[in-house]
Amino acid sequence: MAVTDVQKFEIECPDGVTPSYKDGLLEIKGPKGSLSRQFVHNRIEMTVKGNVVTIETHLPKRKDYAMAGTWNGHVTNMVKGVVDGYEYNLKMVYAHFPIKISVKSDVVVIENFLGERNPRHASIRPGAEVKVSGENVSVTGIDLEAVSQTAANIEQATKIKRYDPRVFQDGIYLIEKRR
Repeated sequence: MAVTDVQKFEIECPDGVTPSYKDGLLEIKGPKGSLSRQFVHNRIEMTVKGNVVTIETHLPKRKDYAMAGTWNGHVTNMVKGVVDGYEYNLKMVYAHFPIKISVKSDVVVIENFLGERNPRHASIRPGAEVKVSGENVSVTGIDLEAVSQTAANIEQATKIKRYDPRVFQDGIYLIEKRR
């Protein structure tokens, strides 16, 4: 990797999306809602001119180069989220004991998993919405991190311990990501 004097990323926002940056807080408003995130680093600068977000670092070291690329990914995901949104689809799989899933405020309750008496719980991150229809579970939202972490929490809540996973394949598994 060749290091240059300036590392620069430019993210152009589509029509209907307005970015604003002040005191380290980037806010992006779009047709599906608005997202805000704190971006503070002493060697990386972020500026907004019109509908273009620019991330720039001068004389970058390896970690500065990597952090600028990370910021580029976060801003790109924010813009994509307020325009299209994100959806993760999961599916329930069970052999003998039918799983019952319900959503209660900010928690997904999984009952009768492997015939267990105590329900299992998975937290829903703020900004994500969970819908259950039959054997399908849908997690939607405009914040990619909230949607993906909520789907991971649901999947991890049904992780089987002390059993052979080749035989006991019960659980809730991610089957599709719509980005």
